[in-house]
Amino acid sequence: MAAKTQTLALTLSLLILISSCESSQAAGIATYWGQNGNEGTLADACNSGNYQFVNIAFLTTFGNNQAPVLNLAGHCDPSSSTCTGLSVDIRACQSQNIKVLLSIGGAVGSYNLTSADDARQVADYIWNNFLGGQSASRPLGDAVLDGVDFAIVIGGGQFYDELARSLNGHNGQAQTVYLAAAPQCPIPDAHLDGAIQTGLFDYVWVQFYNNPPCQYADGNADALLSRWKQWASVPASEVFLGLPAAPEAAPSGGFIPADALKSQVLPTIKNSPKYGGVMLWSRQYDNGYSASIMDNI
Repeated sequence: MAAKTQTLALTLSLLILISSCESSQAAGIATYWGQNGNEGTLADACNSGNYQFVNIAFLTTFGNNQAPVLNLAGHCDPSSSTCTGLSVDIRACQSQNIKVLLSIGGAVGSYNLTSADDARQVADYIWNNFLGGQSASRPLGDAVLDGVDFAIVIGGGQFYDELARSLNGHNGQAQTVYLAAAPQCPIPDAHLDGAIQTGLFDYVWVQFYNNPPCQYADGNADALLSRWKQWASVPASEVFLGLPAAPEAAPSGGFIPADALKSQVLPTIKNSPKYGGVMLWSRQYDNGYSASIMDNI
């Protein structure tokens, strides 16, 4: 009887330990890299120690029978195969437990999904060229990215739910495909609501900037916090507060000084069960901001 009691006590202790570890999963900072040749290398971003997620931005052309185009500004030219060397940086980031995702969309591009079949074709292209599939012309080389970020801000919102389902359908085929989305803070988002409502997204980093109705302004966080409460209940695993890393990163406002973020915003939003951390736009503008807030995330 004593042996059984000891075994039961040990089992309960292990369960409590596992539960504690799961519930105390550290929040983190996500950023976007790829839209300015002067922002340093991908390896530099990861070696800073400030980020747990890096979105490589952007796949700016896809869908509607268009040949997909990856645009990495001044870093390299995918059409000349000069971006394949990024595989070394990607693997270096992943070795530090940093998830590296492909971000699709962006404010400048030519993308649109015209049907469910179109969405499935785009999913297959992304799987074969950036994730765990096979292709003779992988733009970033043979490194396998961790997932896909939906940064959809132009065009219609149709069929992104099917794109999410199709990408999720590759789960278990040699890797887990993480899905992220970057909706604007007005809810529901005009482009991504249908996709988010699938419940398939691991990370939703909401853009609380360039959106005056729901962003921090003039020292007041009320509008932001009110909208955060709505976003904190969407069917996603984790929800992040998306912010500009500097005032110039968001021409229409939303920048929050680090001290104000730590005193006025984080204490409230960190109480949300789905709080995942902070997303910053972007690596180019992050000249010390992430370092100044990371211990409070």
